[in-house]
Amino acid sequence: MKAKKALSLFMTAVLAAAMLTGCGGGRGTEETSQTTDTPAAVEETAETGNTQDTETAEPAETEEEAGTASSGGGIVGVALPWLGTQNWAEAEVMFKEQLEAAGYEAIIQAADQKVPQQQQQIESMIENGAQVIVVGPVDGSQLGSVLEKAKDAGVYVIGYDRLLENTSGVDGIVQFGRVKTGELQAQALLQGLEELKGEAPYNIELFGGGPADPNAPNFFTGAMSVLQPLIDDGTLVVVSGQTDFTQCATVDWDNSKAQSRMDAILAGNYSDIEIDGVLSPNDGIARAIITSCENAGQPIPVVSGLDAENESVEWVWSGRQYSTVAKPTNALVAETVSIIDSLLSGNGMPATEVTANNGVIDVPVYELPPVVVTKDNAKEVFADDPDRLALLTD
Repeated sequence: MKAKKALSLFMTAVLAAAMLTGCGGGRGTEETSQTTDTPAAVEETAETGNTQDTETAEPAETEEEAGTASSGGGIVGVALPWLGTQNWAEAEVMFKEQLEAAGYEAIIQAADQKVPQQQQQIESMIENGAQVIVVGPVDGSQLGSVLEKAKDAGVYVIGYDRLLENTSGVDGIVQFGRVKTGELQAQALLQGLEELKGEAPYNIELFGGGPADPNAPNFFTGAMSVLQPLIDDGTLVVVSGQTDFTQCATVDWDNSKAQSRMDAILAGNYSDIEIDGVLSPNDGIARAIITSCENAGQPIPVVSGLDAENESVEWVWSGRQYSTVAKPTNALVAETVSIIDSLLSGNGMPATEVTANNGVIDVPVYELPPVVVTKDNAKEVFADDPDRLALLTD
């Protein structure tokens, strides 16, 4: 008998960042231990569980004095991995808008998925006086030396969207729940199979993201926590037998590599049977998978996604892609700018009970809740996003 899984739909709250503009340097010679007394929005996930001890201190100056001092602003660097997907291109624009609106000078660069280029860009930001550097890493495990250099120079480092690994040169990470994202993708896949593909068993395949991205194995872990019991009891059949992350990963999140793998799986395993569903780690790979199935003459399977890219929002609305997971870039940028405000106003890192061990230290994590998007709830999810809402036309 087919196992049923309830799908939890999460609405992403609109985050209003209290813009307390910066008033001076980074860490300086003595690093402050003060924190704000208002925690950032966080969400416990399976990969965390440690508690970050925090301490509330009285502000060193009145609001009026802080407002006067804030007119000097500060320099903030933003190092992005590339601009090749909609979420990173949005981050470039939104960081510029929100940082400049808060009175900061923004240095924003993208590394075209090249680790040495990103290392050089971060070094340049240090040399140009950045007091805070926000890093969306190309490879979160390959920046240890340059981040330690930033720490030694008194620069605060905030990881954006991805964990910065194997270094003590990081002060916090801002991201959407990683394991939770994978869980939601798997739950949406199950819901779509039940709605569209009749009774179990279901023939499925599994795809993961780029192995250099520390988020990718966590997405996969979250998804498999939902799917593995149903694989074990026969409700789900992975026809290719490829169920390990190393087998399912997509190097560099490359859509063409994903499509080539899907082509090979279909040719080798589905010549006389239909594929019912595919776990996809993001929207670009989802579209590549669907294209491969169409080219092979297969009915469109139920396919998950991530990032609510415009093209996939249209595909979800038209029924070609079953679901995506929205991680609103404006909310993540706003949370990051709020933390920068706290740092440069002398209040240190905001309080959070969530941490993640990066191999060297337990890093404070500021998590926002992702939200599943299907045709049924798309207008509700994007009610405050006029650009995406405009894509939902009959």
